[in-house]
Amino acid sequence: MFAAEGIRILRTPPQAPRANAICERMVGTLRRELLDHVLIVNERHLRRTVTVYLVHFNAARPHRSLGQLAPALAETQPPEPIDLAGSRIRRKLILDGLISEYQPAA
Repeated sequence: MFAAEGIRILRTPPQAPRANAICERMVGTLRRELLDHVLIVNERHLRRTVTVYLVHFNAARPHRSLGQLAPALAETQPPEPIDLAGSRIRRKLILDGLISEYQPAA
């Protein structure tokens, strides 16, 4: 299929994590932050769990390389600071409480 589209396949050497560092980094993140804490029962459960985590990863999780912004917010202006003393904070549970997201309550 790839050859028919003119795409050349580059194979990574075995046991060489630096050859595909970005993928290895994401696999490590998935394992440390998600898969080490969840018992996966089948492929459907794995796909649903990883999909929910990736939405959190790209929309809400702060990334140090992006100035503590989520990738979805990296193109926009940083959010305004919130006065925590005068605001109520709402907690949103992700993956049945494995991960929490916090937002100011309306």
